[in-house]
Amino acid sequence: MSIRGRSTLDAELSELNTNILKLGSLAEEAIGDAMHSLEQRSLALAQQVIVGDEQINLLRGQIEQHCLRLLATQFPAASDLRRVIAVIHIATELERIGDHASGIARLVERMDGEPPIANLYQLPKMSNRAKKMIRASLQAYISQSADKAYEVIDRDEKINRSYGKFLNIMLEDMTQSSKGDSVTIQTYLLWMAHNLERIGDRVTNIAERVIFMVTGELVELDSESM
Repeated sequence: MSIRGRSTLDAELSELNTNILKLGSLAEEAIGDAMHSLEQRSLALAQQVIVGDEQINLLRGQIEQHCLRLLATQFPAASDLRRVIAVIHIATELERIGDHASGIARLVERMDGEPPIANLYQLPKMSNRAKKMIRASLQAYISQSADKAYEVIDRDEKINRSYGKFLNIMLEDMTQSSKGDSVTIQTYLLWMAHNLERIGDRVTNIAERVIFMVTGELVELDSESM
């Protein structure tokens, strides 16, 4: 590749980096806002998350189109090719993370009129861990570090453990409810926890793609991340 061609490709890859970080920031913000809408029982904030999902979808589409155009015009090879392919997959996972955040916000809307929630137990902790995982996975991508990507994958186990604890608590609450009592709130909270657990799986997928980008090795370390 000529010096001019290399310069053009580097500029294209730099733009992809900027946009993938922006997409990650939007996804992370959506998770935080969705959890705050639950804590505050704010329909306005929940609706903001749902509407904001369109921006995430749009940016993901723009990134994918950019990658396809780059493949067709710049003909990247070796590590550059792996990087472009990885970006397509990472953008898809971030878009799906936005869907999970929107799913939590929609559940908050459905809880309108239900009684106050005394304790959210593991949910805020799971939310914070998910956001940190997103940030760490994109840092691994930018620094092209397989080691950092493996560290992200290890973190997913903490979210899984929190989900397991929360599941047991909710099931116990449902079991102890008097006959005829509504278990609607517990059901909604379980669905929210499941969304957060799935976000952890999505971030694991991102980390696996970073490992592929750096090493050329395809790894699947989470059997539930499909």
